[in-house]
Amino acid sequence: MPTTTASDSVKKKRVSSGIPELDRLLGDLFIGDNVLWYEDAGSFSAIFCLKFIRETLARKKPLIYVTFDRSPKNVVSFLGTLAESQNLTILDCFTNGKGDRSEVFNKFYEKDGALWPYQVIKLNDPSNPGHVGEAIYGLHSNLSGDVHFILDSLTGMQALWGGEEQVLQFYARTCPRLYELETIAYWLIEKGAHSNRLKANINKIAQVAIDLSVRRGKSMLKIVKAEKRNSKFLNEQHEYACEDSDIVFESQRQEKGKFDLGAKIKSFRLLRGLSQKRLADLTGVTPSTISQVEKNLIYPSLPALFRIAESLAIDMATFFKEHGLTKNSLVHPVDKRSPLPLDKITKDKATAELLMPPDLATGLQAAIVRIRPGKKLVGHFVVHKGEEFGYLLTGRLEMTIDNESYEVNPGDAVFLPKDTPGGWRNTGEAVADLLWITVRG
Repeated sequence: MPTTTASDSVKKKRVSSGIPELDRLLGDLFIGDNVLWYEDAGSFSAIFCLKFIRETLARKKPLIYVTFDRSPKNVVSFLGTLAESQNLTILDCFTNGKGDRSEVFNKFYEKDGALWPYQVIKLNDPSNPGHVGEAIYGLHSNLSGDVHFILDSLTGMQALWGGEEQVLQFYARTCPRLYELETIAYWLIEKGAHSNRLKANINKIAQVAIDLSVRRGKSMLKIVKAEKRNSKFLNEQHEYACEDSDIVFESQRQEKGKFDLGAKIKSFRLLRGLSQKRLADLTGVTPSTISQVEKNLIYPSLPALFRIAESLAIDMATFFKEHGLTKNSLVHPVDKRSPLPLDKITKDKATAELLMPPDLATGLQAAIVRIRPGKKLVGHFVVHKGEEFGYLLTGRLEMTIDNESYEVNPGDAVFLPKDTPGGWRNTGEAVADLLWITVRG
């Protein structure tokens, strides 16, 4: 019976790049991978790195960002709130390297007694490749689990160390060691700044090599090497674009059939006047997840899809209907109405229900809004850009717009071409029933 070695188990452990379509084309990342990213100007290599960093930190894995080309202030700005993660360490090889120990860059470290949210380590002598290696391994030794790296960049190392031979020696020594330490390392390199000899040699050592280019204004990705994978996409050009900080491949657009779950979710979200962040909060996922679901970059699990439907106040089956109209689409019984979530308003103050099915193909949304006696609503009860019309059926209300109050009595109509109420108050002793109609954009 064959035995399984430790190295075999490492090969089988797959990790996501944070971009599902890239995972499919590549055959996933493996623990131990050294990934070369050949970049052109305008090829969005930073977004590929950012997605990998976000994926790593979301899974609570440690990541070390080694920077030769960016100042620590620039790295922190690039990473945004991710920079504050306790699982992220920035190894600064820039300030005392290409930054020439300038006071401009050293000011970043002047904390003025404030709490320091970042883990940034400044290397004293990054011009010495041996010292860089020692710093990398020293940081790794204090971390547990599979550690991920961004090394930015081989081109910056060459500029600091004065030649390709030093870069090649450092890379040839570091890659095998990182492989044995069971890490995943992204190595960035400007392909036009190095000789063919260097590129050929580092390609031999790397497990994965990816070429990013811009051709006739189109961003292209080519997988040059994918060791120990059965990828059928090697050396093929794949067009992609960066949309709202997401990488979208042209192949994903072509695979879209008649059923477009993402478009339906987006349509209902906009119908409810919800932002991606608000729907994410209601559903218990990240705004990035909602963004990727709406673009069909990923598909939600059944529990997540159920929560999305619940947050949008629709039946989950509605997502899978070809059309919203039923045979009896002229009359909509009162017992078939769906609740309408009100923006940041609790049920003890007000509730609302749709008068027509939420998936009905119409340019209007009609609802009954019920505001309880004596209750005050801060802000408007719906988020909507466009014309709105209201008709008070019962009760008495006070509407505030731009610090001016307007009394609304039974039978009064309200028309808002573009104004948004700053608040509502039920001034009566009974529930106020307000018919509210919004014009869909």
